[in-house]
Amino acid sequence: MLPAAAAYYLPWELQCAGVQEGESVRTFGRLTCYKQDKSTATLTAQHASKDHHVVINTSLVEPFHPIIGAQYLVVGETETAAGVDMMVRARVLNCVDGVNIPLLQKAIMEQRSFFKEREGQQNAT
Repeated sequence: MLPAAAAYYLPWELQCAGVQEGESVRTFGRLTCYKQDKSTATLTAQHASKDHHVVINTSLVEPFHPIIGAQYLVVGETETAAGVDMMVRARVLNCVDGVNIPLLQKAIMEQRSFFKEREGQQNAT
């Protein structure tokens, strides 16, 4: 059985948006750290002059050839791990270096608005 369609979460929302363990998510960030021996990577994004880190389990996407400093998009499921509040077990981890991040954020917000409006119309009928 396939997992549920992944919802976009901005990196700073993953810790505080009430994301449940096992939920399918999509997020992005700049690769700042990769530990091959532990199969983990760290994506970082800046919001409101604060760095937000997302730990990624890369065991399902290896061999993984990291480009430190490049932008990555990840699709996977959330899980808890020792020493980390929330980790994403990556099913897809793509380098998207060159993507206009503010435009991506705007697109995510527009998509949320569309889905919310569509849901409201369906509930009204």
